[in-house]
Amino acid sequence: MKQILLLLILSPLALFGQKTLLYCGKLVDVKAGKVQTALTIVVEGKKIQSIQPGYITPGKGDRVIDLKSKTVMPGLIDMHVHLESETNPNAYLDRFTKNPGDVAYQALVHAKKTLNVGFTTVRDLGGSHVVISLRNAINKGIVDGPRIFTAGVSIGSTGGHADDANGLNETFKKDLGPEDGVVNGLSDAAKAVRQRYKEGSDLIKITATGGVLSYAKDGMGAQFTEEEIRTIVQTAKDYGFKVAAHAHGAEGMKRAILAGVSSIEHGTYMTTEVMDLMKAHGTYYVPTIIAGRSVADSAKIPNYYPEMVKKKAESIGPIIQSTFGKAYKAGVKIAFGTDAGVFGHGKNLNEFILMNEAGMPAMETIQSATVAAADLLGQSDSIGSIEVGKLADIVAVDGDPTQNIADILKMKFVMRDGKVYKQD
Repeated sequence: MKQILLLLILSPLALFGQKTLLYCGKLVDVKAGKVQTALTIVVEGKKIQSIQPGYITPGKGDRVIDLKSKTVMPGLIDMHVHLESETNPNAYLDRFTKNPGDVAYQALVHAKKTLNVGFTTVRDLGGSHVVISLRNAINKGIVDGPRIFTAGVSIGSTGGHADDANGLNETFKKDLGPEDGVVNGLSDAAKAVRQRYKEGSDLIKITATGGVLSYAKDGMGAQFTEEEIRTIVQTAKDYGFKVAAHAHGAEGMKRAILAGVSSIEHGTYMTTEVMDLMKAHGTYYVPTIIAGRSVADSAKIPNYYPEMVKKKAESIGPIIQSTFGKAYKAGVKIAFGTDAGVFGHGKNLNEFILMNEAGMPAMETIQSATVAAADLLGQSDSIGSIEVGKLADIVAVDGDPTQNIADILKMKFVMRDGKVYKQD
């Protein structure tokens, strides 16, 4: 009996101090923009304890993970996802047939797919209260998934891209308000932000212009006054929130940038004037090229979208990649984002290839999904690079994506918070 008690007392002590040693053949130093070779990352608990040259000898009880044949990178960050949904021909009926529980189970599957391809952190830009609950469950270790920063319910104007009553007949149509994310005027704008705070959101997402997939004719026009956006931004700052602005048309982008949003999402019809404004204000651009490609492809499938949506998908979708190329050459700050949900979850990595095709060097595409994304999130102290004291969010691929960006598709190892979720 004494021996059993002694073991029970000592076992936590034995576990404490156990380390995981990652032997890295190549390691992408995203801050320096260089690849280092033959290093050992020492992980203890959730954090990186040290990074040492060579392959050090493990201590008693230490675990060794051999990644000598891999290229090791920081966990990737997707700054624009929608975990609750995924494109399908029946998407416009889903809101009438699916209960919150159905959405939750679906979101869990999407989250696991996202983590499995190397995205250890995501920014979810628009859903329901379900994604807030999913974030909480992941944080508590109840379910597996990436670290989530969520906007919860998006904020739009009546009839705008975030008005869920669009396209409904009069039986279901109602005048939604700030609690539902629909605002008209300055008091509504402030109340909508405060409601997101009450619900537990991490940031604010507004729809500054029309959108592609909403059941409304206009996908470009501005849908807020500059004063309304300014009120949203100021109220958001009071609560420690950043504001992301969905925007396709130039006028909506200008109003959002001048009002102080942190990022422009999509930016399809971005002009030189808008690019200059973004550089002057330090506004990030989150391009979502793959979303544009995907909606254009889906529009070619008969009856995939309603006719009104199909026309927008055909016209807007193909433009985003060229816009991105111009914005990159102009020196606009870029953070990686895909709009996953508009296309199938788990395909996020293809965005790197499209960014590279448009002129962004491979290393910089990786930096956009690591150090740049962490900066936009306000989380540079904990994620975005492999450094001592930061969270052990670490991934590894076959090949070397800094030389051939397509190698990033060969995701073989995923660790988040020091826990291994994938090891092929």
